[in-house]
Amino acid sequence: MKVVIVGGVAGGATAAARLRRLDEGAEIVVFERSGYVSYANCGLPYYIGGEITDRGELTLQTPESFRRRFNVDVRVHHEVTAIHPAEKTVEVRDLETGRTFAESYDKLLLSPGAAPVKPEIPGVDGPRVFTLRTVEDTFRIHDFIAEKAPKTALISGGGFIGLEMAENLTARGIQVTLLQRPKQVMRPLDPDMAAMLHARLRKAGVQLYLGTSAAALHPTERGVEAELTDGRRLEADMVLLAIGVQPDGSLARAAGLQVNSRGAIVVNDRMETSQPDIYAVGDAVEITHFVSGRRASVALAGPANKQGRIAADNIAGLDSRYTGAQGSSVLKLFDMTAAVTGLNEAAIKAAGLTYDKVVLTSSSHAAYYPGAKSMVVKVLFEVPTGKILGGQIVGYGGVDKRIDVLATAIRAGMTAFDLTELDLSYAPPYSSAKDPVNMAGFVMENVLTGKVRQFHWHDVAALPKDGSVVLLDARTKGEFDRGHIEGALHIPVDELRERMEELPGDKPIYVYCHSGLRSYIACRMLTGSGRECYNLSGGYSFYASVRKDQCPGPQGTGPCGLAR
Repeated sequence: MKVVIVGGVAGGATAAARLRRLDEGAEIVVFERSGYVSYANCGLPYYIGGEITDRGELTLQTPESFRRRFNVDVRVHHEVTAIHPAEKTVEVRDLETGRTFAESYDKLLLSPGAAPVKPEIPGVDGPRVFTLRTVEDTFRIHDFIAEKAPKTALISGGGFIGLEMAENLTARGIQVTLLQRPKQVMRPLDPDMAAMLHARLRKAGVQLYLGTSAAALHPTERGVEAELTDGRRLEADMVLLAIGVQPDGSLARAAGLQVNSRGAIVVNDRMETSQPDIYAVGDAVEITHFVSGRRASVALAGPANKQGRIAADNIAGLDSRYTGAQGSSVLKLFDMTAAVTGLNEAAIKAAGLTYDKVVLTSSSHAAYYPGAKSMVVKVLFEVPTGKILGGQIVGYGGVDKRIDVLATAIRAGMTAFDLTELDLSYAPPYSSAKDPVNMAGFVMENVLTGKVRQFHWHDVAALPKDGSVVLLDARTKGEFDRGHIEGALHIPVDELRERMEELPGDKPIYVYCHSGLRSYIACRMLTGSGRECYNLSGGYSFYASVRKDQCPGPQGTGPCGLAR
């Protein structure tokens, strides 16, 4: 059996290695149009920033090492230009010599990946305008910085690459301006969680422009002038386009394979395309989202590697199935970590699911042990089942392991009630006796069982101002004096029982504290006294974070309706 693989990075390289382990006699040929295979795509920004100093560390395998270990014929600088399913051949161009030839196959695996989106605007192909997708792109940016010593950089796009490059260019001493056409960075996060990333970027000195993008890039004597869609103009020594990727399904479409409206190759759960003996994996394919059951494209290394393994199994005659991706991912942004898994609110609404959410602030480990830092945990769950639909965490330590627990819970179909029973490891330097994941389960359980009713940061503005409800701040006097929600009555939780008569018994009471814990205790007191009470999910700290991000002005400054 002869297997031809188009693309030698995550999915293609994994498939080649797996197939050899399953079939020692198969002839395996890999065509890769770049000069590198099996490289650490996710590590590219960190070479530019100086965290990774050895170029060789970016490549996990070379054509020679693949040949020695797996007996795989890897040909770099070879581009497959056409597929002929009826003849079972592909047309190939040797990019170094220009020679073209036909290569036959018994089974064909497509792993062409995705290409950086380039907007159709003037100036995108200028010498100081870059994209970052391949090792060659990385070296080009790295060498430009070394030779030209740019002082300023403009990044268009606030996804993973845009944010990682904002950090790494800042580490090189370059002043970064970041444009993002949506009004938030990192779209897998909900806007309220992304607000914390906006604050961290601004704290690091990154100039953040949300709700705008480049309409044109004009070369200047020293660099590039960007004309924005809102009419403003910005100058920079270099520009990085990081506005997303487009599935590279052009070969498949030309060969008559089924692709979706975005050009992604349609596959089934065996990674088979619409043509016999042709498989596809990675960023170029449309798969099923594990949580929503809807068709989706998930351009992440983890799913690509799993899909490559499954395709190889099926090519070798086994029966392996891909059950879908859930988009688990994590981002380092300076000293902050942001992570997601499953569905966000927009995706849940699009799927037509009935849901609720909780937001809580927890410590990365026992608060009394030195070095504990807070993390904000948001969990989305189905109502009334309590099934976990998605999780988002932003913080400074322990974020990655908590999101992985939530990812596992989603894969296992677990509910909020199951999270309360998870037996997670505990020692003061690592966690608390009640881990943040357990705590999320407790809060959701309270909501689902009616022990507490909650309101959210976006409900505050709609609260009646006519005296028909009471907004109660249950924090200390010092906290209240440093900032509070306008119109709030202040009674610290520890004084509430003695001052209960100050609160009406016939009006709903909306309570908040710093994180939601003390206000929950206050709500239980108030409910026990026969009053109707609602607890602010996430507390004042989360509310203030979102409201400050919504302030007018280019750097998010302004009163935001927060009283002092």
